[in-house]
Amino acid sequence: VKASLAPGSRAATALLQRAHLLEPLERLGFHVAAYGCATCIGNSGPLDPELERQIRSHGWVVAAVLSGNRNFEGRIHPLARANYLCSPPLVVAYALRGTVRGDLTSDPIGIGADGRPRYLRDVWPSAEEIAQVLRSAVRPEDFRAAYEHVERYSPQWAELPELASEVYEWDPNSTYIREPPFVQHLPDEPPGLQDIERAAVLGWFGDFVTTDHISPAGTIPPDSPAGRYLRERGVPSDQLNTYGARRGNHEVMMRGTFGNVRLRNRLVDCEGNWTLVIPTGQRMSFYDAAMEYRRLGIPLVIVAGAMYGAGSSRDWAAKGTALLGVRAVIAQSFERIHRSNLVEMGVLPLTFPPGESADTHGWTGRERITIRGLNELLPGATVTAQVEREDGAVVSIRLRAAIANRQELEFLRQGGILPHVFRHLLSM
Repeated sequence: VKASLAPGSRAATALLQRAHLLEPLERLGFHVAAYGCATCIGNSGPLDPELERQIRSHGWVVAAVLSGNRNFEGRIHPLARANYLCSPPLVVAYALRGTVRGDLTSDPIGIGADGRPRYLRDVWPSAEEIAQVLRSAVRPEDFRAAYEHVERYSPQWAELPELASEVYEWDPNSTYIREPPFVQHLPDEPPGLQDIERAAVLGWFGDFVTTDHISPAGTIPPDSPAGRYLRERGVPSDQLNTYGARRGNHEVMMRGTFGNVRLRNRLVDCEGNWTLVIPTGQRMSFYDAAMEYRRLGIPLVIVAGAMYGAGSSRDWAAKGTALLGVRAVIAQSFERIHRSNLVEMGVLPLTFPPGESADTHGWTGRERITIRGLNELLPGATVTAQVEREDGAVVSIRLRAAIANRQELEFLRQGGILPHVFRHLLSM
C-alpha cells in the first residue's frame, strides 16, 4: 500500500498535530508529502519499480482510495485504473485493510496485537468525539502563522532574480516555460471562419469522454511523445516531472493531449494514446499522427458520442486539441464548459441532430468530411457536411453549430479568444 498525505494548508497540519493525529498517521505511512492538489492531480509519485513491472505484465486492476474530488481513470497514477472517493477516515481504513474488496461494515480491517480482528466500528469516532477534538484543535492563530510569512516556506522562490524588463524574457532552452504560439505571427486582420476541406478523423470516441481523458495529467512517461521530447533535450528520465509542473511548455502539453492510458479510440483496437493515420494505415500516437496529417496538409476533426468533455474545465483539453490542428469536434452533445473552451480556442463544436450519431450514419471513422460556407455561419445554425466514404461515395448530413451567441462566433472568426483580446489591446 502506497500512502500519501497532502493537507490543504499548513494550518491543517497544525490541526492534526494538536489533535494528536499526525504522529499515528506517520506510523501508518501517511507522511505529509505536499500541500495542495498532489494525488488528486496525479502527483502521487512513482510506484515501486518491481510492482509497476508486475502490474503491467499481469494486467492487474490496481485501485486508489482518496479523499480528493477527482477519480477519473488513470488520474491518480497511470497504472491505477480504479479510483474511489471516500472520507479521510475511510481512506485510512482501506489502507489498513490493504484491499478494496469485501465489505467494511462486516469484514475486519485488520488484526490487533492480541490476535483478534478489529472492525471499522471499533475505531470509527462518534460525532461527539469529532466535535470535541475540533473545539480544542482548531485555532485562528494557526491560520495567521501559516499565511503571514509564506515566502519563508519556499526559499528557492524568494531567491529568484527580479528582471528589469517590462515583459517576460523567454528562455528558448527552457523545458518548463516556453513562449506559447497562440498570438505569435498574428495577422492584423482576423482570418474569419475558414471552410473545412476533406478533414480526416483524428479520434473517434464513444460517450462520456472526459477532459481527463483529453488533457495531459500526472507523471510524464519516458516512452511517451512528451517524454521523448524532454529526453531529446537532455532531461534525465527520472526528472521528467509531471504535466502539471510543465504546463507552461506547450510542446510538452500538446504531446500529452489524448494521452490517457484508459482512453478508448474506436479507430484502434487498444486503449491509450493511439490512433490511426487513415491515408497510410499506420498506428501512431495522437501527436505523431497529427504531425503526419499536418505534413500531408490534411485538416482534422474529432468525432464523439454524448457528453464530450465532461468533468473539470481543464483548459489544456481545448488548448491541446487546437494545437494538434483539430478544426472541429462533432459530437452528440457537449459538456457546457468544454464546449465553451473549444470555441475560445477557435475549434468549432458541432452536434448531430437528436437521435443521430456517427453510428446511425454508419461511419467507420475513415470518412473525409467537408463543411463549407462557415464564414456566413450564425449561432445555432444548421450546416451541411459532405461526408466522403471509403468507397468514394459522398453523402450529406445536417449538423448544428453549438455556438451560443455572436460573441462566441466572433471568437471563432478571430481564431480564438486570445487573438481577439490581443488585437483589441493593440487597437487601443
